[in-house]
Amino acid sequence: MGAVFQSLGRTVVAGIVLLVIIIVLVGLSTGSWIHVDHTWGTFFMRWLHILSGVMWIGLLWYFNFVQTPSMPKIPDEQKPAVTKVILPEAMFWFRYAALSTVITGLLLATMNNYIGQALSLSRPFHPIGIGMWLALIMAFNVWFIIWPNQKKIIGIVPADADQKKVAARYGLFASRFNTLASIPMLYCMAAQSHGGF
Repeated sequence: MGAVFQSLGRTVVAGIVLLVIIIVLVGLSTGSWIHVDHTWGTFFMRWLHILSGVMWIGLLWYFNFVQTPSMPKIPDEQKPAVTKVILPEAMFWFRYAALSTVITGLLLATMNNYIGQALSLSRPFHPIGIGMWLALIMAFNVWFIIWPNQKKIIGIVPADADQKKVAARYGLFASRFNTLASIPMLYCMAAQSHGGF
């Protein structure tokens, strides 16, 4: 069992195997099996959307609730461990989780035939439409404001100390905006199907 937990890849594969076992056991105990059709396809896309969103917002909140407030407490000689090792890896998963969340969300809305109504904020799809627009703005911030500024901080793009300070400020404000927007965005996403409006 230890080998499973010593590798992230093996841990993820084991999670997928556990999911398959659960699906089979539920099928055996209930006699109800998955029928791969449009309904199941939309469910599966929703599951991928939720997985992507958990990764994206989880990392956003990690940056804002843990990493950024902790940086002033870290001695200067230890900060490169965060900015040169942890931050590049976290930013990779952060960027692509944002992209995956947007793509799976747009595909899900298309599969359920409400994408036009949601994006135009038409009733009854205005709650999810508001959530979608907030998510699109947030994804734009990730790719076109946060990431370009983080590249200066990480050292991917050459920048002097003053440029890094400005980049940190812009990146912080965009990240804090995303944290702010994530609260109503998540509410709107849940409200669409659970009566929050």
